[in-house]
Amino acid sequence: MEKKLIVVVGAGTGVGNAVAKKFGSQNFRVVLVARRQEALTTYVEEFREQDIEAYAVVADASNMTSLTEAFAQIKKNYGTTDVLVYNAAFMEGGRPTTLTAESLLAHYQVDVVGALHAALQVIPDQIKNKSGTILFTGGGFAQYPSADYAAMSIDKAALRNLALTMAEEVKPQGIFVGIVTIAGIVAPETHFSPDLIAQTYWDMHIRKAQHEVVYQ
Repeated sequence: MEKKLIVVVGAGTGVGNAVAKKFGSQNFRVVLVARRQEALTTYVEEFREQDIEAYAVVADASNMTSLTEAFAQIKKNYGTTDVLVYNAAFMEGGRPTTLTAESLLAHYQVDVVGALHAALQVIPDQIKNKSGTILFTGGGFAQYPSADYAAMSIDKAALRNLALTMAEEVKPQGIFVGIVTIAGIVAPETHFSPDLIAQTYWDMHIRKAQHEVVYQ
């Protein structure tokens, strides 16, 4: 049986790579997407040492043209995307009065617009196949906003609503959309370790029961 394909936008040493490894250990092919080729090369080598078929594609989640080109390359070289995980985020603090229109839009471009645009690259093929999973990485700020992280609080709330409304729209076409709301600080060897959180993504994909899981 041909392997299914997972694409992780926002690959990195935390949740992104942990989710990719979890799916890879379940016989998925993995495509890691991030901004830096050097880091991606290291990640791919690490995955392959663990007998996971992995590939890297460079893209900037803040640039829609870059994302469009990346997904075109992925489809051409590796086939249609069975599972998309959008894990990219603009990780920066700041209180509301320190924001400008430009800085808020810069955050929103990565955290929400990029998520929508990535999903739109894979949904047409998933509709044709009447099958597919799209998972977003949310955050506790969506439910418990913080003045010290104003932009992230705004964006995670918007991302949550994007995920839930998209889930409602595409469910009749056989596509499952979900969001993992991580209500804590990700850190190895804790309850919020990337490996434990990654299991939640896998469970959501397999069970397709809940469109939001709050990991707390």
